[in-house]
Order: sequence, then structure tokens, then C-alpha cells
Amino acid sequence: MPENNAKERFIEIYKSKITREGADKLLEYLTSPSCDFFTAPASTRYHGNYPGGLCEHSLNVYDCLCDYLSRPRVKEEYGIEYSEESIAIVSLLHDVCKINFYVEGTKNVKENNVWKTVPFYTIDDKLPYGHGEKSVYIVSGYMRLSRDEAFAIRYHMGFTDVGPDQKNNVGKAFEMFPLAFALHTADAEAAYFVESKK
Repeated sequence: MPENNAKERFIEIYKSKITREGADKLLEYLTSPSCDFFTAPASTRYHGNYPGGLCEHSLNVYDCLCDYLSRPRVKEEYGIEYSEESIAIVSLLHDVCKINFYVEGTKNVKENNVWKTVPFYTIDDKLPYGHGEKSVYIVSGYMRLSRDEAFAIRYHMGFTDVGPDQKNNVGKAFEMFPLAFALHTADAEAAYFVESKK
């Protein structure tokens, strides 16, 4: 999806689904010159490692989460149901921790026995507050999150984003807050299946 189309779609979903107090101020920040949300990559060398990858990934997670939560088994057997606003918040904003996080540089690589200079991303973390918890912190500075939303964003990385002494927290969070499991599933689906096809 071209960068401008992704930005337009993100803003359209955000404005139509997220209406709680402070949401307008957060969107104002996301679209400001001091924020690179719409031009940043989603990672240094994995999924979405290109300009605009972060916004595109967020939209992919939104689509995957909507799909997961619409499944009959999830709704009927598990009784999992969330508002359109909660779904939009956790999927579109789960990775705001990556704002102003990546820096573009160059490196030399050998291709076909010829050295050439290629662009690549490095990390320059000016707010080293973790991953999921950093996103919760940033969003909470603008609008109040429900407990389900906060836990979903905090634990969207599952077991890969916690130390050994916190492994039990992930399973407990998934059990207590099904939106956390659903967001984790959607995030993994977007990264490993939707975006790996590019």
C-alpha cells in the first residue's frame, strides 16, 4: 500500500472509531512534524523495514484483529467481544513506542563480489522504557486506556518481550484479558504472514 494511502486510511479509521477524550490530541501529535509515525519503518531488518512500514503494519494488525474477533468460535464459544473503539486503539497504537526510534544510515555490503553502499536502519532510543509498556505510557499521556486495552498493548509481543522472571505474567495476562491474546495473535499474523509476502 503506498505511504499516502496508508496514512489516509489510518486517519480515517482513527477518526471514525476512536472518539474518547484526548484522542484528537494524540492524532495531532501523530501527524505533526515532530513525529515520524507515518514515515518510520516497523523494524530495522524484519517486517516493514522501509519508510511507512510502521503505519502499514499497524493497519495490517487492525485488519487481522478485526478478522480474528469476527470468527464465530471467538464470539460464540469464547465470548470474546470488544468495541470498535478498543479494537482500533490497541491495533493502531500498539507500536507507537517506535515513533522517533529508528535512524537511517548506510553500510557497505558485498553483492556479486562487488562492494556497495546500501541504506539500513539503526535504533536510537531516546525513551528506553521497554516496548509494550512504552506504548502504553505514550498513549496514556493523551487519553485514558481501559485495563483490557492497556494489558493488550503491554503484552502484544507475548513471551518475546519479557524477562525470565516475568514469563508467568504473559500467560496470566492472556487468561485475564483476552484482548491481549487476540492482539498478540493479530500482530504475529501481520508480521509473519501478511508482511512476509512482500
